[in-house]
Amino acid sequence: MAEEVDVIVLGMGVGGEEVGGKLAMAGLSVLGIENRLVGGECPYWGCIPSKMMIRASGLLAEGRRINGMAGSAEVFPDWAPVAKRIREEATDFWDDKVAVDRFTGRGGRFLRGTGRLAGPKRVEVDGQVYTARKGVVVGTGTKAAIPPIPGLAETSFWTNKEAIEVEELPTSLTVLGGGAIGLELAQMFQRFGVRVTVIEAMDRLMAYEEPESSELITEVLQRDGVAVHTGCRAIRVDGNTVHLADGREFASEKLLVATGRTADLHKLGLDTVGLDPAAKEIAVDGHMRAADGLWAVGDCTGHGAFTHMAMYQAAIAIRDILGQEGPPADYRAHPRVTFTDPEIGSVGLTEEAARHQGIHVQTAYTKLPESTRGWIHKAGNDGFIKLVADRDRDVLVGATSAGPTGGEVLSALAVAVHAQVPVHVLQHMIYAYPTFHRAIEAAVQQLEV
Repeated sequence: MAEEVDVIVLGMGVGGEEVGGKLAMAGLSVLGIENRLVGGECPYWGCIPSKMMIRASGLLAEGRRINGMAGSAEVFPDWAPVAKRIREEATDFWDDKVAVDRFTGRGGRFLRGTGRLAGPKRVEVDGQVYTARKGVVVGTGTKAAIPPIPGLAETSFWTNKEAIEVEELPTSLTVLGGGAIGLELAQMFQRFGVRVTVIEAMDRLMAYEEPESSELITEVLQRDGVAVHTGCRAIRVDGNTVHLADGREFASEKLLVATGRTADLHKLGLDTVGLDPAAKEIAVDGHMRAADGLWAVGDCTGHGAFTHMAMYQAAIAIRDILGQEGPPADYRAHPRVTFTDPEIGSVGLTEEAARHQGIHVQTAYTKLPESTRGWIHKAGNDGFIKLVADRDRDVLVGATSAGPTGGEVLSALAVAVHAQVPVHVLQHMIYAYPTFHRAIEAAVQQLEV
């Protein structure tokens, strides 16, 4: 006999844990299934421990900026306290007991195992079938995407997981991939004394963001000592030596593969509910519905591997399952931040994407060092504000905020894009002085209305 509950949550990452916990608190009987750690990548191998590492490397960078501004200082990096903090404070030695207890404390029932869909509103785990009266929520996340480079599979390479868990740093590191994960870790390890080389197949780093972002981060990384090679295609890996199509070779003690993330859906049983098991993501509507009695949230929906996206979608799914009113998903003002130094935050469309959509585009750009706060800040003041506006509708459709607090300044721009605040309103509001966000005013004044 199949055991019956109200809702089954298959995959207890950030989104799944949020859905399961909130539905259980609302009085539903909820079964949460996870074969790894409750909470997913973010608290154990992603956002939280990586930002601890970045915080530590940022302190080293700030210490090195003292000379010429506030006296003199010598900085001696020590990885031991960073690794200790990650083990003890961030991950509990990669133990999810606290997260499991949080879920069960809210009234949920937890099952450790690998589940798969077994028909509408049915999930099978180790031969046992569970049925959901209301339905199933899939939140199975993504895993590191490993390119099919000959020799790579036979190499003991790192993904973000091994990089986060490292207790002793290598002397040298080659990073395959010039996206957010690869660049954050590259800069961080370089500042701790590792000799880092970044290899990116596309013609620029952060290729899906603004070209100005690519130029800035390349300059900053090179200034930090990172060797950057773009437009380079790896054709073979031999041990920890990467062979490029142009004949060059790069050898290092360790190799980090940071070439994106991918959803692993082929074993999920999607065919049992009428969905394509070969799909790259689970298509959902504005209320996170993928099929009758089936919702999906987070990375597996294809809207970006971001904790904030999973939480946003989780809130929508919760409302829909509980029969509560609320707006459908709106991705126009999707924010994302790369936590390098400087932070590079973006929201909405890039200039290229806006033009591709046929929008009548105008842009504005101002450099942060030219602002009052940037001039005051001096050392470490790299950054800029770029605005992408729709001239026909007099609104921003995208923006980039790069700087020492680029991710925080982004919030004002995200509100402007999401709420479709008219450009002429942004031009006539009061911006606090002297702040980093005041650079938005300098940029918005360049736009014609």
